Amino acid sequence: MALWNRKRLLEAGEDAPEFELQDTAGAPYSCKVLRAKAPVLFAFFKISCPVCQLTFPFLDRLHRAVANERLRVIGISQNDAAETREFAARFDITFPLLLDTARGGYAVSNAFGISNVPALFLVDADARITWTSMGFSKSALEELAQQFGVEMFRQDENVPAWKAG
Repeated sequence: MALWNRKRLLEAGEDAPEFELQDTAGAPYSCKVLRAKAPVLFAFFKISCPVCQLTFPFLDRLHRAVANERLRVIGISQNDAAETREFAARFDITFPLLLDTARGGYAVSNAFGISNVPALFLVDADARITWTSMGFSKSALEELAQQFGVEMFRQDENVPAWKAG
């Protein structure tokens, strides 16, 4: 008998769950509305996660390059609003950050089957997950960026190939 019951992480080819969350200012966001204009990259994180701290500035680079036209990048924080705003300021994150907190039972994180962060899910207009990544994978992020015609890493950057989440 299992000591705990963990839901399986959703994979490419599966449907993303519908959800509604608020950003750090209390504005509501709906998965359905977000993906209606462009594919959405949902990036789940905790502010204390060193691998999230490594990953999110690169995700912001992608966000700035596509300017919501071909892709929307949305962070989903497992921390409260104040902590999440501090994280955004510290790492210069400009894309929207939504809150999936302990108070709400981490409902969205659980619906995606997340056990580690960062966890990334690319979701298309039909709610289909088309790409996923856990932890930090330089090659996976390069693959994602290439889909949108963006160079994720510069030649002069010393970026690790992989870091577990």
